[in-house]
Amino acid sequence: MWEFEIRLQSVRDVQEFVSLATGFPFPVVVGNDRYRANGKSFMEMFCLDFRCPLTASVECSEAERDTFRKALGRFLVK
Repeated sequence: MWEFEIRLQSVRDVQEFVSLATGFPFPVVVGNDRYRANGKSFMEMFCLDFRCPLTASVECSEAERDTFRKALGRFLVK
């Protein structure tokens, strides 16, 4: 499992993130210590608190991880 810290600050960010996540064949889970949501579900994503960074978790190969991480570039917490 690979994890990345992300920050989503607007409805447009969530929409773009979900659109990117649905383009990959592996599951994407987003959340914090208390809550988890399907990163491919626009409705589930709005159950999360966007005031703090979130963790995106994926189970995939290293090559898929690198491609996914590159696609998420602007959302990654650096």
